[in-house]
Amino acid sequence: MRIRVRGRRRRPNPLRRRSDVVEAWTKVVVALLLFVAAPALGAATAWWGYGQAQAIVAEQRAERHHVRATVVDRTPSALSTGQLGGQHSYRATVHWKAPDGTEKSTTARVPADTRHGDTVDVWLDAHGQSVPPPSDGAEIWQHSATIGSFTTIGTVLTVLLAHRAVRAVALRHRMAEWDRDWALTEPQWTHRRA
Repeated sequence: MRIRVRGRRRRPNPLRRRSDVVEAWTKVVVALLLFVAAPALGAATAWWGYGQAQAIVAEQRAERHHVRATVVDRTPSALSTGQLGGQHSYRATVHWKAPDGTEKSTTARVPADTRHGDTVDVWLDAHGQSVPPPSDGAEIWQHSATIGSFTTIGTVLTVLLAHRAVRAVALRHRMAEWDRDWALTEPQWTHRRA
């Protein structure tokens, strides 16, 4: 009486070729790479991207300063609207008082519903030029998730392409082995001379 054991048999199979063994082990390696290595690499890259983005935001916060400015008028290019924090905006001349009490002005992008005399938040660089505000936490997380996702997708595609190449080579070797074996076996079956 035989007992069935789950899993593969340890006895050598005369029909199993070396290319079959290579292909079976390749499937195991591919599974490990797809389900362990690719997500781990994506997470590591996302973590690295998060650290880099935080360093850039810290640099931006050190270089830029925030002022409350009053909108004076729209500039001639006010018709060209853009995006400011997810809402439509236009360029306008704004005035503010510097810490030393002097009156300063610049052209800055302000929300589209802003009117003459409204007070807006403006970010300035060291030269007093209007610049975009530093990135916030949501943008940092979005940047990190994007980098991690693309790294994971790239790794998965690379692994799948490599697996396809290995399978093609294994199939070519298997066919060559079968041709060699058939060349030896055919004369015995058909009683023809090769």
